[in-house]
Amino acid sequence: MRNSLKVARWEFKRNVKNKSFIISLLLTPVLFILFATLPTLLSGSGDDAEPVNVSVSDPSGIWAEQIEPYLSNADLNWEISVVTASPDEWRDGLDEDESAVYLALDEAALRDGQITYYTTEETPDSFAGEVQLLAAPLQQLNLQNAGLSEEQMAAVTNGIQFNAEELSDSEQAAADSGLNELARIIPGAFAGLILFSIVMTGMMIFQSASQEKKEKVSEIVLSSLTPSDLMQGKIIGYFWLGMLQVGVWLLIALPFVIWRFNDFPIMEYLFVPELALLIVIALIGYLLFAALFVGLGATVEDISSTSNFQGMIMMLPFSPLILIGPILSDPNGLAAQVGTYIPFTSPAVLIMRLSLLEEWPWVEIGIALAILVLSVWLVMKLAGKIFEVGILLYGKNASMGEIMKWVRS
Repeated sequence: MRNSLKVARWEFKRNVKNKSFIISLLLTPVLFILFATLPTLLSGSGDDAEPVNVSVSDPSGIWAEQIEPYLSNADLNWEISVVTASPDEWRDGLDEDESAVYLALDEAALRDGQITYYTTEETPDSFAGEVQLLAAPLQQLNLQNAGLSEEQMAAVTNGIQFNAEELSDSEQAAADSGLNELARIIPGAFAGLILFSIVMTGMMIFQSASQEKKEKVSEIVLSSLTPSDLMQGKIIGYFWLGMLQVGVWLLIALPFVIWRFNDFPIMEYLFVPELALLIVIALIGYLLFAALFVGLGATVEDISSTSNFQGMIMMLPFSPLILIGPILSDPNGLAAQVGTYIPFTSPAVLIMRLSLLEEWPWVEIGIALAILVLSVWLVMKLAGKIFEVGILLYGKNASMGEIMKWVRS
């Protein structure tokens, strides 16, 4: 184990000093934050946007009495003024590049329900939706002019609404259901981040083993180490890299997430007892894929000429993606249960399922963890045999038949 830790420290220090690793380490969370905030930045906020100058032609005098009080609570970026000018006169008085609207509220337009407004090229597209807020007070005004009582107007304008309610033992339980769901999702998302990060760094083991084999560095290293020590050291070293990556990402992204979703007690939901089991599942998944990649890397002479078989092995960590739809629709469905027991899909599927379920299926979790641990032990044994032979085999990429011979030997 002492030699394995030496290899782990060497791998860790070598990669931490690598410029590309440092750039990706810092750039990844920045890109996530940028993509999360870019739509808001591009759309702009209502306070910073230039207001729309709305000129209202109101010969009947209904704007101040009927409509303006109705709009007092609406969040509209309008500068409203009542004018007596015609549309042509209004247009002649506009400044160049002015965001303006002319709204005609004459008696004929109100009676027919066909109100015309005139815009400029600088008028934002959002005004077409905002102006629909005037429909309700104008309709109420027409009903009032028709001689309807307040009760009759209320019956006409209120319409019919359908409200859904769930039968439960307490109203408080129904009110807290959304928060409970969020409390389950946050630890699962954190464990998923850990799994994604350390699996991605685990894929670097494949490149490391292949590169050392190509440059014949492994011959020098194996003169003082056993292949088992070298393989274990690589797995441990890249695990440290993955955890460093998770830590840096959290330091950068967590303050932004807390600020962005300040209405939710994220830290309170994150550090819960269930998080420990989710992290254990993620770490076991890393060990499985890391052993697989380090053994596979020893069979490749040149990364650019990997076979279809080796390419398919590299895609195994992403196989749970095909089960996302069925799991989200039914976390206890057949697809979710089958994915729970398949070792290469089990870590991600378990994290997704446990993030969605109110009651955890402990029997299924126990069976899945037992299969997963057994698979890790078996894959490490097989990877050790492949690594021991393949790391010193030069000249070509190993074929499927050759790998099977190494495993049976």
